[in-house]
Amino acid sequence: MFKSLRNLFMIIVVGVFIMISAPSLTEAAMGDRVTANGSSGSDVVELQDYLMTKGVFPYYTATGYYGDITEEAVEDFQRKRNLKIDGIAGPQTYNTVQVLRKGDIGKQVIHIQYQLKETGHYNSSIDGIYGSGTVSAVKSFQKQKGLAVDGIAGPNTRSALDSLARRGSAAGETWTVESTAFTADCDGCLGMTRMGLDLKKYPDAKVIAVDPSVIPLGSIVEVEGYGVAIAADIGGGINGKSIDVFIPNRDDALQWGRKDVRVNIIE
Repeated sequence: MFKSLRNLFMIIVVGVFIMISAPSLTEAAMGDRVTANGSSGSDVVELQDYLMTKGVFPYYTATGYYGDITEEAVEDFQRKRNLKIDGIAGPQTYNTVQVLRKGDIGKQVIHIQYQLKETGHYNSSIDGIYGSGTVSAVKSFQKQKGLAVDGIAGPNTRSALDSLARRGSAAGETWTVESTAFTADCDGCLGMTRMGLDLKKYPDAKVIAVDPSVIPLGSIVEVEGYGVAIAADIGGGINGKSIDVFIPNRDDALQWGRKDVRVNIIE
């Protein structure tokens, strides 16, 4: 009898503990996706990649550190998406920033274009630009899978893609390309790249202009004699296997001249 009562008591205690702690456990899981000024790590890298995709992260690479630049970028994104503007990347901001749509550019777009190609819904080049072709491919995939057909890669669409194909990239591709150099230090130069990077504000940026049908926008590229850069811009004279490297000083850009270099896509 005593043993039965003791067992019953233990069951009640455990049950009460679970009821009390369940909200806390849920909040802790969600809290794993809360980052703010001073945070660092892989979650911040992922956030910065998405902010670059949205054209609101003005820096030229994901640093993994949540500083003033990232806070301002989060506020800018929150403002554009009508979210609470607090500069903190909580669950709502994370969930919203991961929704890809027309106009987005960069690494995350590259990932779903590869997935759409692997599932037979995308036949164009992997360019990292969420344009009309990508919208059509997403709609085709959504229709096949019985999802809402809106051309937007939201949670359900991305989950369905992830279940069928890996998130690929052009990593490992290596070519010899013709290179030239450009600068933002000239009359009439706006200094703003296709991905929204202000080169006048960040003259230390390592950036190349590319033909996105060859090197997708948002790719991280190692360039012989230049270093590791992000493919963040395009140019009218950049076609095929050719690149334009950003050099802040005009004389140094002229000294670079025109020459063949090896490029390796890292990610």
